[in-house]
Amino acid sequence: MPTLDLSLDVVSLTRALVDLPSVSGDEGVLADAVEAALRGLDRLDVRRDGDAVVARTTLGRDERIVLAGHLDTVPIADNVPSHDDGELLYGCGTSDMKSGVAVMLRLAQTIPEPRQDVTWLFYDNEEVESSRNGLARLARNDRSLLYGDLAVLLEPTGGVVEAGCQGTLRAVVRTNGHRAHSARSWLGANAIHAAAPVLARLEAYSPRTVDIDDCIYREGLNAVRIAGGVAGNVIPDVCEVEVNFRFAPDRSAEQAAGHVREVFDGFEIEITDSASGALPGLSDPVAAAFIAALDVPVQAKLGWTDVARFAAFGIPAVNFGPGDPNQAHKREEHVRMSTIRESESVLAGYLSGAAT
Repeated sequence: MPTLDLSLDVVSLTRALVDLPSVSGDEGVLADAVEAALRGLDRLDVRRDGDAVVARTTLGRDERIVLAGHLDTVPIADNVPSHDDGELLYGCGTSDMKSGVAVMLRLAQTIPEPRQDVTWLFYDNEEVESSRNGLARLARNDRSLLYGDLAVLLEPTGGVVEAGCQGTLRAVVRTNGHRAHSARSWLGANAIHAAAPVLARLEAYSPRTVDIDDCIYREGLNAVRIAGGVAGNVIPDVCEVEVNFRFAPDRSAEQAAGHVREVFDGFEIEITDSASGALPGLSDPVAAAFIAALDVPVQAKLGWTDVARFAAFGIPAVNFGPGDPNQAHKREEHVRMSTIRESESVLAGYLSGAAT
């Protein structure tokens, strides 16, 4: 079984994590290595749930902070193993989010007496549909493992705090026609042609920009897939346009679904997946103290993250990690090494009390 050496510096540990492939649904080898490394720290209570690993201190502190990060990546695109180019470390998951996982592991190794009790959550299947999400499974099996006074998701934020998150909704807008031989097209009705107004509405759509607690959330409604057609000589009778709506956290998932139905009024619509966002929650005293201690900029999280799961349980949550969100999922995905070191340093200062 591959092993992880937690005494490595945080950049070297990031390389080691990237070089252990862990595409969604295939995180077992990496989860085994993380579990074994954490069990080597006898001060931690370590538990395993599927390919999720939970490690907790039990020091009797007045507060508990949860640090969470997912082990999985999107499919590899000829970008494993990792490689360096000057200050940049390239490879699948370098930004999203194995650099954040490396920071978590280093903190578990190097901060034996944090000023708060700490829960480290390493979980699987974040990059796929929410029904497979490892954090959601942990919540179903033992919600107490998620509890804390503050949760920090080490998602890629470029070393700034990103508050809350957008909600996300996927829907299929379906048009119907009537099959016919393409040589006698007037005997049919082309479902693909009937989808033209769907695309026109998307092209004309004007998304909202919403300011919540000085965090600017930009909404977006876009086609992400279109499917239709039977054969090269058949007028198609069905066309499906899949759309993705990224909505500000002042809308509920139900309100977002209603908005999408309003935009595509007159068409057949099927909502296939949705997840509510999370409000910034910056007025919470523990979250405010965390931000003050780190002394870094704060901005809105443009995207959905598992802060929404914590927020649903009434747990304040923010995103803070070393990766660059603009590099996530790219073939040329990379992370700046200095940002990994800086993230480790500021979080170590917070956990040890040196930053307060």
